[in-house]
Amino acid sequence: MKEATVPEDRPPYPPFTAERARQKVQAAEDAWNTRDPQHVALAYTPDSVWRNRDTFVHGREEIVAFLTAKWQREQDYALRKSLWGFRENRMAVRFQYEWHDARGRWWRSYGNELWEFDEHGLMRRREASINDLPIDPADRRIFGPRPAAEHGADLPVL
Repeated sequence: MKEATVPEDRPPYPPFTAERARQKVQAAEDAWNTRDPQHVALAYTPDSVWRNRDTFVHGREEIVAFLTAKWQREQDYALRKSLWGFRENRMAVRFQYEWHDARGRWWRSYGNELWEFDEHGLMRRREASINDLPIDPADRRIFGPRPAAEHGADLPVL
């Protein structure tokens, strides 16, 4: 039996306009908030290269393994992304996410990502710099996926 294939296409495509860049960022946020490594990995080229903190990831199989371990460690993960800038097939994105560890301690992680896309709208390169800040549960401000009415809104740094 032949294995089903997944289309190697993920609109919107570069070169990006401001509107299409915002759509791409929101689509990435929505996908990551599913916490489904298989689903998320399909937005990347089969040979995608990542730098995430001090970890280097190559290809979809490693992306799935990386995200599986990440979301086992970072429980109740909820993310917000915002477009920082774009040009042709590249974007700079800021993000914040909150999660708790196995001991119940809450964290807010801040970071920046650099993205590069192929002509099919798949991300072929992702570089992420991330810092973690412990927070009190009462200081949480990210609760699950972003409601549609808040798409595109930035979060304050503190």
